[in-house]
Amino acid sequence: MGLVPMARQTLNVEEELSSLGTRFATRIIRKWSFDLAARLLNIIGAATSAGAYSPGQERAPAAFRRHGLAGALASRGRTIRDHGDVASFRWRPDPSRPQAMNLEAVRGACDLVASHVAMAISAQEDVLVLGGDCTVELGTIAGANAAGARVGLVYIDFDADLNTPDTSDGALDWTGVAHLLNILGCEPSLAGLGPTRPMLVPQQLLYFGVENITPPEATAIRDNAIKVISREEALSDIEAAATGAAEWAARFDCVLIHFDVDVLSFIDFPIAENVRRCDGLKLE
Repeated sequence: MGLVPMARQTLNVEEELSSLGTRFATRIIRKWSFDLAARLLNIIGAATSAGAYSPGQERAPAAFRRHGLAGALASRGRTIRDHGDVASFRWRPDPSRPQAMNLEAVRGACDLVASHVAMAISAQEDVLVLGGDCTVELGTIAGANAAGARVGLVYIDFDADLNTPDTSDGALDWTGVAHLLNILGCEPSLAGLGPTRPMLVPQQLLYFGVENITPPEATAIRDNAIKVISREEALSDIEAAATGAAEWAARFDCVLIHFDVDVLSFIDFPIAENVRRCDGLKLE
């Protein structure tokens, strides 16, 4: 889920809307004092698990709709336009590219998402992107860049996703942020999405609640001076952590919030691909 101050707003969700995101959203709304009810909210489904390491995540947008997401948002005063699923792909093995499986499908989904996001932001409308695996974020950022937005990304995720294809297990899901930053070793066709390369510079990225950071990722975070609000900081004082993220976001005119359900405690939300118990962030 994401927010944009002033004239623009973009929402981006991967797999789950939660009150954790709402805490941050509320602080943005208060800071810039804009009326969400007056803004059209576009729902875009990215029903793809092309970048994942197994199938299943492509079913998430349908699950959201089945359980009444649009109605719940409308009940809060939002005007909704649901574009359906603009991309659809079920993960399959790809022995032709063992370190970048289903690359063409990932790129195709990102292009479609980018097109819809760009149109919405250009019209000063809001966007909620439902994934899908984490690579849909590439399309979301590319679309925001194409609309000319000055973008900041709050990345709420258990993983840093700063791997490059040669250091991962072939699932591009683990490499999304590396491609956003155009880290050495990335796939050119993904790192070159949209009108700018890199799609983001490190100062446009904030990690929130991240825990699973590999040694190479830790080096990249340190060398690029990427801001991090750790899981420990969020668990110890969620109000202070959310306020800190909102203050960081104040410099941008378009703030995207990437939210991966795996950042949550499995006891609170037993749907994530891992089953970590008691050490994740809380829904409330």
